Amino acid sequence: MMKKTFWALLVSLLALAACHSNKMMSVYDFKTRSGKGAEVELSQYQGKVLLIVNTASKCGFTPQYDGLEALYQKYKDQGLVILGFPCDQFGHQEPGSNEDIEQFCRLNHGVTFPLMAKTEVNGENAEPVFAWLYAQKPFAGFGEGDTAAFMDQMLAKQDPDYASNPDIKWNFTKFLIDRKGQPVARFEPTVAPEAMESEIRKLL
Repeated sequence: MMKKTFWALLVSLLALAACHSNKMMSVYDFKTRSGKGAEVELSQYQGKVLLIVNTASKCGFTPQYDGLEALYQKYKDQGLVILGFPCDQFGHQEPGSNEDIEQFCRLNHGVTFPLMAKTEVNGENAEPVFAWLYAQKPFAGFGEGDTAAFMDQMLAKQDPDYASNPDIKWNFTKFLIDRKGQPVARFEPTVAPEAMESEIRKLL
């Protein structure tokens, strides 16, 4: 019950903030920090198509870094920017420092898209942009297939009510943002980067 109340309050507060703003909230209203510790205003990406992803270096989904980098290389000149947010909240699968994470990504997956500072995406200390994103695009299931069934069974054992909360469920949850800064789609870890290509192309 407390979890449901927390999420209901969070969504209500975000909606209230949007109503009292002179304009609709967008991803450009948020700030974060780079892996080097510098402040990053997401407004610097105005006019770009963004893909925001919470990542981890020791996860079964970590090979998705390769697919994400391939998308970035293919479409960056057309306006695609991918932002990786390393997070250690799921299975303790991102234990390293910001420097460790950057080195791992560069050496093992050739990552050149921006990596932000290691952060939290759920709970009271969640990065505000993620709280806003999953309020706009709540969890709607893992889809079909063996991997989806495995994820559902694993998380349901931990919390039978897990699917009723809008938050991030695991590493490599992906949010697609249009050129106006609005989230248009959420892709769960069970969706490979290459499966998102047609949706990305529509926005470019």
